[in-house]
Amino acid sequence: MGIMRHKYPKLESLQEIQYSLVERFDGELLTLKDLPNPSAFKDMDRAVSRIVEAIEKEEKIVLVGDYDVDGVSSTSLMRCFFEQIGVELEWIIPNRFRDGYGLSPTLFPKLSHANLVITVDNGISALEASKMCKDANIDLIITDHHIVPPTPPIAYAIVNQKQKECNFPYYEICGAQIAWYLCASLNRALKKQIDMKRLLEIVTLAIIADIMPLEHINRAMVRQGLRILEQSITPFVVAWREFIGKEKIRAEDIAFSLAPLINSAGRMGDASIACEYLCTKSLSRARVLLVELDGFNQRRKSVEEMIFQEALSGVNSKLPIILAVGEDWHEGVLGIVASRLARVFERPAIVLTKTKDRYKGSGRSFGDCNLFELLQRQREFLDKFGGHKMAIGLSLRDDMLDSFRDSLIEDASRLCKQENLVDAEVVGEIEFDLVNWELFNLLDSFEPYGEGNPRPKFITRNLKIEELRQLGSDGQHLKLLLSDGKRSFEAIEFRYAELPSLGDRVDILYKLSENRFNNRVSLQLLIEKIDRLKS
Repeated sequence: MGIMRHKYPKLESLQEIQYSLVERFDGELLTLKDLPNPSAFKDMDRAVSRIVEAIEKEEKIVLVGDYDVDGVSSTSLMRCFFEQIGVELEWIIPNRFRDGYGLSPTLFPKLSHANLVITVDNGISALEASKMCKDANIDLIITDHHIVPPTPPIAYAIVNQKQKECNFPYYEICGAQIAWYLCASLNRALKKQIDMKRLLEIVTLAIIADIMPLEHINRAMVRQGLRILEQSITPFVVAWREFIGKEKIRAEDIAFSLAPLINSAGRMGDASIACEYLCTKSLSRARVLLVELDGFNQRRKSVEEMIFQEALSGVNSKLPIILAVGEDWHEGVLGIVASRLARVFERPAIVLTKTKDRYKGSGRSFGDCNLFELLQRQREFLDKFGGHKMAIGLSLRDDMLDSFRDSLIEDASRLCKQENLVDAEVVGEIEFDLVNWELFNLLDSFEPYGEGNPRPKFITRNLKIEELRQLGSDGQHLKLLLSDGKRSFEAIEFRYAELPSLGDRVDILYKLSENRFNNRVSLQLLIEKIDRLKS
């Protein structure tokens, strides 16, 4: 049974839609004035004191980041801050394919000359590497936001809101937010006058890309960050605004344009290029680096599509969870492929690739199925796994695959039942008479949209396809004119799953968007799913 076969409330007025949106978003409406004090973090003051000491003694400080958007943003933020206060900071972003994740033992030779190592967006699981630092008399400060393992690493200070002893009031924040708090504390301790608000343009990128819920301080930071991005003269922002041709910046522009560009460097090449892009002071250099990032992203799309098609052809769509297994698939795109499979089949999906005697992969959930809880039940078969409710990463030996698959399917049949696979982003069913600028402006008032406050989706039924045209180099997108007999709207479906025919009657699941073309502004439907009705 697909999404549109579920029963959703029928909404017959804008007031009913507004009530539904207010009821859905019940988070605190905070501002930057409401941000908690940095000292609420366990070990924050201890970390700041040690960094101040290192600066005063001119010790060698090395920063270790990560190759995803949050890690690159955290690294860039620290770089920018240290440059502004005139302190040398050596930085490293591990290469996904050569170094592995975060502060790993393979990275230690690059750190052996340091007096102080600081991690951002990683390190909380780096027990072995932390022991190597201790043996070498290197002080280690870990700033991370991931779940703390039973045996945490050995460090001079650990700043992580998920520690039991931490009094920071918000649990779901990203690595760049902790890095920002660390810099804000240093700003105060060193009696500098750095404008910390300006650095929110980088923090905003990380919050959205790392799929943090847009509630509490996350929402406050993103709202302010989006305003800054619209006015910013920072080279990377100016180059990107030119690239997308937009003046009004929304959270979804970050999620679907800037974040994939930054992510593509770590997925397809070296994330250090993305860090250089965020930190360059030259607009011409930013433009050049953006072209390079776009090249990575285009290659990522090509590789992703190839793997997606291979995965699509080899899965059993009747199982309660989709499991796609291949060999030598590019590790950098497995999460994206899993996300696409989850949307197509409307159930959780895991994608694994075999390299030598190991399988590695990523999973994405759907609806209200807790993928992290599901994988916890498979621990005996796994070498490693981590993540959260909606997204996980894992690895296992090849001789464990069959046992893992059998156990996974059995548990998924209990934990991922059909009634849990309803799309929470669907507000309800509406007729075309409610699709107008008044509705668009109402939806606009609930920005920014993202995790925890998703852009509303609607269902409209029994529409006729009046016009149909395929777009894109391979005809993979659809442009439609849909009519209810009285009103018609243009609609776009990207990467359609099934090609409908002119004259078909259809139900559609969609989001409302604004289309700007040749100085004309019109409403457009962004279709997520089409169900053809039987004649």
